[in-house]
Parts: sequence; structure tokens; C-alpha cells
Amino acid sequence: MSSFSPHLLTGERYAVCGLGRNGAAVVQALLGMGAQVQAWDDRNADLPAHPNLTLAPLHNLSGMTALILSPGIPHLFPNPHPVADLARQQGIQILSDAEILYRAVRKSGSKAAFVAVTGTNGKSTTTALIAHLFTTAGRPCVAGGNLGTASLALPLLPDDGVYVIEMSSYMLERLDCFHASASCLLNLTPDHLDRHGSMGGYAAAKAHVFDNMGPQDLAVIGVDDSWCRSIASELRARGLKVIELNVDTLPSFDGPALPGRHNAQNVGAALAVAHHLGLDDNDIRTSLKSFPGLEHRLQKIAECNGVSFINDSKATNAEAASKALASYEKVMWIAGGVAKAGGIESLTPLFGHIAQAFLIGQDATELAITLETNNVPYTLCETLEKAVPAAFSAALHQGLPVVLLSPACASFDQFRSFEDRGSHFLRICDNIVKSAHSGATLTQMQEN
Repeated sequence: MSSFSPHLLTGERYAVCGLGRNGAAVVQALLGMGAQVQAWDDRNADLPAHPNLTLAPLHNLSGMTALILSPGIPHLFPNPHPVADLARQQGIQILSDAEILYRAVRKSGSKAAFVAVTGTNGKSTTTALIAHLFTTAGRPCVAGGNLGTASLALPLLPDDGVYVIEMSSYMLERLDCFHASASCLLNLTPDHLDRHGSMGGYAAAKAHVFDNMGPQDLAVIGVDDSWCRSIASELRARGLKVIELNVDTLPSFDGPALPGRHNAQNVGAALAVAHHLGLDDNDIRTSLKSFPGLEHRLQKIAECNGVSFINDSKATNAEAASKALASYEKVMWIAGGVAKAGGIESLTPLFGHIAQAFLIGQDATELAITLETNNVPYTLCETLEKAVPAAFSAALHQGLPVVLLSPACASFDQFRSFEDRGSHFLRICDNIVKSAHSGATLTQMQEN
């Protein structure tokens, strides 16, 4: 691994709109490659001074190589940002930083392979697992994009290197030349429909992950939903090599970091990519056993008096929570926050796995109505501070081994992010364990 040349993009000019975590990293990377950058954010335009950086509103994009919009800024639906409209009027491409990374790697002369991973759920685990397989096998490999490090902040890899990029639908709409040697589309369920106009628009955005691929490349697709099955058929008609993954026919991997049937699909996708890019079976088996898993994704964070606390805070929609509920026979379920369209109605077939629900957040009463209709016991707790001790107490009294935080809702009513929510859960669980070790009673734990 090495740095990109400080002169790689000399003579090129980029506009960057949005200076959050991703946008700020993009600006620094572009400057580090010698580009001229004009950047702006209506709320925060505070970046270190640099001779090639202009901080000013983007009123004229004439002469720019491209406009890079932060992922959260719409360029189509529901209403295009004014700067996106301006770019179209002036004939300036709107690109994601993953596209710029691809161009920079190729311009640097590296033949490193690109792997792209997308889907509504499971993409972070699959991205991390693929990167783990290659890294453990000794291949130069980095992961980023929608997961962790911004794409353009990743280092330059040699010819045998592998970039594993988690792609959101927002990123995929802003690709041009990007060409993956292997791409994974894990699943499609309704999400971000306000940004894509419809489920068809969402599926079309996700299908961009296969753009520019040819017969020598690999498309890995989970075919448990009709949208993905349709895309798989279209790719076969294009002559691509397609591997279809069906959860019902995949062998499960009984590893502590990858519980649940749904992870069989994540493992299957990772193994297909690893084989395609040259890893042998021995390397793969060894690496798979040492995979530590990801934070906030079915992560066992503590155990107390025979009760395990599972942090699945990343489950910000019902589809993600369904994977968690299906992974355990019976749980004390902590859920709630800002519900997505449809709430938890789709979880009805899994309600038998819920001994009792403990509801928090803005839309707790909406979830409660669904549970009451289906005769699922629940308690309105408002906050995690109240829900976790109550769920633990109930688990002890009923002899159940699992307290599961899998909210099926977004977190921003009470927390900065799902990571913040999960970390908060961890601290509460840690206090329960410490209190138990000190001999505190259940009543004292709940008071703490």
C-alpha cells in the first residue's frame, strides 16, 4: 500500500457539495492528489486552509471536472439540490467518490481489483468478511465506502491488491467508468423510497453495481426476492457470469460471529468473490474461522446470570430485524425509534419468537398497536435506560437466555446514529453486569 502521487490530479478542478464526514475526507484526498477544489456546505464550511482550496458557494461550475455530492444530498428525488440542477445545466458530471477512486487507481497504473457490495441488508458484514478473507490470506486489501473509510481516502494498492467497496444506492447512481471484477447484490426490500421515487427506482439504482462488467467478471446475487431474480436474469442475458444465492439452499456457517440463517448468504457471497479472485480453499477456511464480526450487528456484548445481551442496533428496518428474530428461538425484544414505512407489520410471522417486547422511542405506540393486534405482550419503556433492565428482569423470571436489541427503526429520535444507540446499550448492559457482580438486587439494577 502506498499514497497516491501528489501530482496525480494536477490541472483538474472539482466541486464538492456537502462537508460532513464523507465530503471532508473527499476534499482532503483530492487536495492530496494535486487537484483544485471548490467546496461548500450550507451548515459547515470549516476546513483547514490550503492553496488549492476555495471555500465558497457553488454558483458556477463551468470548467469543473466533476461535482461530488455527499451521499445524503439528492440529485434526482424527491427534489434535486440546486447545485445538482446547476451541474446538469452546465454539462458537469455528478459523481461519487468511489468513481474518483477508481479513476485515480487506474491513472496511477495499478491493476488492483475492485469488489462492490450492495443490497438493502447484510452489505456491511459481507464487505468486512470479504476484506478479512483477503487480508488474512496475505493479499493487500482495504475496505471502505458506505462502511467506515470514505472511498477516496483509501490508499493506493499494488496490482494484486483488492478494494472492497460497500455501495449505497446513493453512491451507485453516481458512477461512470467504475468497473468491478466482482459485484454482490444481496437482497432488495423497500428502503429509501423517498430518494428513488419507487421500488423500481430503488432497484434500478442498485443494479448500477453491475455496470461496465463483462464475461470475465462475477455477479453474485441473492435471489430470495423478485427484484433480484429479475436483475439476475437480465445479467445472464448480457453474458455475465452469475452466481445465485438462495438462503433456503445454502449451508449455514456455525460461527459465533455470524449467527443466523441470513448470514449464510453473506458467507456465500464472500466465498464466491474470494474464489473468483484467486484465494484457495485452505486460506478461506482459516480466515473464515477468525472473522470477528461487526459491531452493532447481532453482536453478543455481555452475559449475566445466563442471559446474553445481543446488540443488533444496525437493524434500522423491519427486514433487518427479521434476521435477528429468526436467529433465536425466544427473546426479550427491545425495539422502537423512528419507524420506516409499514412499521413492523412484516414481522408478524416471527412474533412467535418474542416472549415480550420492550418498546422505546418516537414510534413505540405505533409498534405497540401491531403487537397488541397479534397478542404479543409488550411494555412501553420510552428509553433504553428503562427497557434494558426490564427486559433482563423478565428474562431471568421466565428463564430465557436472550435480551435482543434489534430496533426495526431508525435511531435519530433519541441518538446520533445506530452506532450511538448500540454503544448506549453496551454501557447499560455493562452496568447491569457490574451491579450483578457486586451483589445488587434486580430492583437496585433497575434503579441504577
